Amino acid sequence: MRKLLVANRGEIAIRVMKTAQKMGIKTVAVFSTADRNAPHVKFADEAVCIGEPPSNQSYLRGDKIIEVAKKLHVDAIHPGYGFLSENASFAELCEQNNIIFIGPRSKAIKIMGSKLAAKEAVKHYNIPMVPGIDEAIIDVSKAKEIAKEIGFPILIKASAGGGGKGMRVVDKESDLESQMNRAISEATSAFGDGSVFIEKYVTSPRHIEIQIMADSHGNVLHFFERECSIQRRHQKVIEEAPSSVLTPELREKMGDAAIKVAKSCDYLGAGTVEFLLDANHNFYFLEMNTRLQVEHPVSEIIAGVDLVELQIKIARGEALSMKQEDLKIHGHALELRVYAEDPLNDFLPSVGHLDVYKLPVGEGIRVDNGFEEGMDIPIYYDPMISKLITYGKSREEAIQLMIKAIDNYNIEGVKTTLPFGKYVFEHEAFVSGNFDTHFVKKYYSPEVLKQQTEIEARIAALIAVKQYVEDKNLVRLPNQ
Repeated sequence: MRKLLVANRGEIAIRVMKTAQKMGIKTVAVFSTADRNAPHVKFADEAVCIGEPPSNQSYLRGDKIIEVAKKLHVDAIHPGYGFLSENASFAELCEQNNIIFIGPRSKAIKIMGSKLAAKEAVKHYNIPMVPGIDEAIIDVSKAKEIAKEIGFPILIKASAGGGGKGMRVVDKESDLESQMNRAISEATSAFGDGSVFIEKYVTSPRHIEIQIMADSHGNVLHFFERECSIQRRHQKVIEEAPSSVLTPELREKMGDAAIKVAKSCDYLGAGTVEFLLDANHNFYFLEMNTRLQVEHPVSEIIAGVDLVELQIKIARGEALSMKQEDLKIHGHALELRVYAEDPLNDFLPSVGHLDVYKLPVGEGIRVDNGFEEGMDIPIYYDPMISKLITYGKSREEAIQLMIKAIDNYNIEGVKTTLPFGKYVFEHEAFVSGNFDTHFVKKYYSPEVLKQQTEIEARIAALIAVKQYVEDKNLVRLPNQ
């Protein structure tokens, strides 16, 4: 593999290119006209414009990307995450054009891309699943029968979905019809597929996922778990590894289950198996993401591996060089997704100009970044600016380092999730480890954050005044 095209943008494009360059592989960036001056374009060895800003005219145009790859004699394409990363047709298009797709085979993407097909694939492996039905449903009267059987509250979920779209929690029968119609409508709009299914709603759940890697020689490894329970709108914003609640025995059981899920669809490359963990530490298979995850750095840090390097080696046909017993957890890692969103206004996107943009630096701090000072945050894409990651020998050390890093991350011109992150990392429920996916609903409100921000601003002003007075007195001293 001599030349690699990254079919993505922003921080993940740079992240992949760094590893490729370290391995002596030339890199090609693709970009839309909105990203002409973006850091990932400058970072690559070659860069080609593939279209206008809307992603359906650029980053989702698999045909254009293949055209560029062939013209520049590219050996492989890394899709990153989002865009075409879980598009089975694009994986097939790569195969047809003799270009290596750095990801699973199209068959595995198809199976795991449908929650119902995924459940069907793994049910022969005795993997625990949330009680519910394993077929698509649109009949409300049938849905009522099933809901009564498994008991309220229930969860309606889009079969083809993700990111919380087409998902509705229903507490009582009288709400079922309206919520089901909404879920079907939302799923149709978001995914072009209105099929939904029903399962028991797990109260006080934690969202735990296992990072796996499978080669073409029959080896499948897991790289421990990530805790992803801090979410807004069913989407992750803070992740950590390892989880503060898993015992070694439970970790081993969940790891083994994740490996079985990978084997159920003849998996290849990096993937993530997601589970719900209830209050009694029972775990249930949720879904599999057939790509590298946004939060992969925390797994890399605690396991001491470069997951992108492993992806590339597997795509070249190499066998995994380590065994499961070789892998050990080292320390603790946290990640905050730094979004251009306003946490005081329901986390709505806050697009604008980065008037000031200064990254925190220091031992134990990693920033996977895709922007620089003076750039605009485009309205066309996911508003994630960067990922702020900290590592410590203990969870407490990683938390304190994260708070310090947030304080030293200077962004002006757009609202970001940095103040929300600081609120979470200082909160007693997070610090104690006693939290679940309802953290935001239970503890967070814009008023609380506003009050905290105002107090911090007053303290900062008092410190500045005190420093000013002290400096003034020092200046006067020689004259006295």
